[in-house]
Amino acid sequence: MSVVTDNIDADQVREGGLKVWSPSISPPIGVDLTDEQKLACAFRVLGRDGFSENISGHITWQRPGEDTMLINPWGLWWRELTASDICTVDLDTKIISGKWDVTPAVHIHTELHRRRPDARVVIHNHPYHVCVLAAVGRLPEIVHQSATVYLDDLVMVREYAGEIDTPTMGAELAEQIGDASVAVLANHGVIVTGPTVEEATFRAATFDRACRMAYDVLLMGEEPIRIPKGPALGIKASILERGSDVYFNGAARWLIREEPDVLQ
Repeated sequence: MSVVTDNIDADQVREGGLKVWSPSISPPIGVDLTDEQKLACAFRVLGRDGFSENISGHITWQRPGEDTMLINPWGLWWRELTASDICTVDLDTKIISGKWDVTPAVHIHTELHRRRPDARVVIHNHPYHVCVLAAVGRLPEIVHQSATVYLDDLVMVREYAGEIDTPTMGAELAEQIGDASVAVLANHGVIVTGPTVEEATFRAATFDRACRMAYDVLLMGEEPIRIPKGPALGIKASILERGSDVYFNGAARWLIREEPDVLQ
């Protein structure tokens, strides 16, 4: 669902993103991270912001030019993960490196990676407000400019199939998701994809907030003000293209100051 207007005239299109303005310099993280350290930071940042449910959930990162994936091990909370805990698996879920086992639900990820060259990072978990809307089969309405990130890029998978723990089930789910970057799974949770760790983490953190805001607006019982699609398309580009790296860098700086063990 969306409260963004559907019709748009050519003269209403608003460009945004790096075409309009690009920063000459942005604050860096201040530390050169290994890939394992970067992914461990993503887990802790999202765990801190409520994008988790106990020990549930997983993130895979299929780095450019590689078929193998970095993934979190089974049994550790997102908030306690360190770089040395990260495992590597292949597309057949064989563990290549790592000291722990991995979830059989990794097939959610392998089949998306097979079908989606753009989905280098796949994030799955059960954030509370996402699950509230998922319980009634409802996608969040776009009621705020930050939520325009998901404009024309959301899908609802309505059939609950239980644990996705085989390649066949993973393939069926991937077909239902199609090319959407965010898929809400009825009675389950959400899958977020992105081309980089930075963008996927940003999409995930922002989506949890978008669902919470949409839920609160529903509780008010008021009709949301509709957002014109022209400006919405422009702000979507600006938020994604300018905001993803800046968000991740800032979140990582805070995390490393407060929890330096994440890099171990």
